[in-house]
Amino acid sequence: MKKRILGTLAAFATAGAFAGAAQAADDVTLQLKWVTQAQFAGYFVAADKGFYEEEGLNVTIKPGGPDVAPVQVLMGGGADVMVDWMPSALAAREQGAPVVNIAQPFKSSGMMLTCLKETGITSPADFKGKTLGVWFFGNEYPFLSWMSTLGIPTTGGAEGVEVLKQGFNVDPLLQKQAACISTMTYNEYWQVIDAGIAADDLVTFKYEDEGVSTLEDGLYVLEANLADPAFEDKMVRFVRASMKGWKYAEANPDEAAMIVLDNDETGAQTESHQKRMMGEVAKLTAGSTGALDVADYDRTVATLLGGGSDPVISKAPEGAYTTAITDKALN
Repeated sequence: MKKRILGTLAAFATAGAFAGAAQAADDVTLQLKWVTQAQFAGYFVAADKGFYEEEGLNVTIKPGGPDVAPVQVLMGGGADVMVDWMPSALAAREQGAPVVNIAQPFKSSGMMLTCLKETGITSPADFKGKTLGVWFFGNEYPFLSWMSTLGIPTTGGAEGVEVLKQGFNVDPLLQKQAACISTMTYNEYWQVIDAGIAADDLVTFKYEDEGVSTLEDGLYVLEANLADPAFEDKMVRFVRASMKGWKYAEANPDEAAMIVLDNDETGAQTESHQKRMMGEVAKLTAGSTGALDVADYDRTVATLLGGGSDPVISKAPEGAYTTAITDKALN
C-alpha cells in the first residue's frame, strides 16, 4: 500500500466538479487524543478512501502523545475539532474550557483495571491496601469516580489505595510495582499477554461492568465556533465522512489496520498489534451512528457527579453537547 503522508489531502478541485469551476477544499484540523493507532482508524480510513475529499474537505490529522493536551490545542487554535473522552471534556468544561460534544463514534467503553491474580484480588473490595496504576491525562476521572463511589480513599493506607501515576506501558504490572494497572481492551491488556503473562493469571475489571459507565472517544469543538454557519457546515460534512470511515473500518478491520500503519510515521506500531486492536475497537464503535445517545450522556454525567464528597464534576453541565451536527450529517 502506497505510503500516505499524514495530514493534508489533495485539494478537492476537478474540472466540472462544481459547475466546471475548480474550488478549493475547506480545511479541517483534527487533534487526536493519542498517537496514531487503530483507536482512530475511522479518520485515517476516511482520508485514505477519499470520504473527506468527497465532502470537499482538506483534513489534517494531528497525532497526540504524552506531551499533547487536546483541550489546550483546541483552545489555542491549533485544531478545529478534537477527540477526547467525555469525563475529561466535561471536567475541562467545568474548569472553563467551552468544549462541546458534536458526535460520539464510540458507543462502549474499553477501559479496565488488569490485576495479577497472585495478589489475591477477586473483587473491588480487595483493592484496599493495594497499589493501582492510573493514567493521569484525563483518563483518571473514571477511576477517581469509581473509587469515590466505592468509598475507597486514593490517599493510601490500609483502607485506601496507593495511586501510581502510570506511564504508557505495562511495566508496573510486569515488575510487580502495582497490583493492578489501567488497560484498554484494545491495547495494554494485550501488551500484558504478549509480555508472557497468561490470561488465567490475570483478573480484569471492566469499568462498564462495575457500573462506571462513561463515554470515551467523542468529537469536540469550541462552543463559540458553532455560531458560525460555515463552521457548522464543515463539521456536518466532517462528521458524515468520519462516520463513513468508521463503518468501513468496522466492516474491513484488517484493511483499516493497514491504513493506520501507512499513516504511522514513527514506525512504532506492528501489523499484528494494529489488526488485533482494530478488531477490539470495532466492538466499541459497533451500534454507533455517530449521534450521541442522550441516555449514555446522562449515565456519564451521573457517574461523574456520584461518589460522595469528591465528585469529578460539581454540577450537571449545561450546553455540553449538541445534536445539531449529527442531525444534519445523518439526514
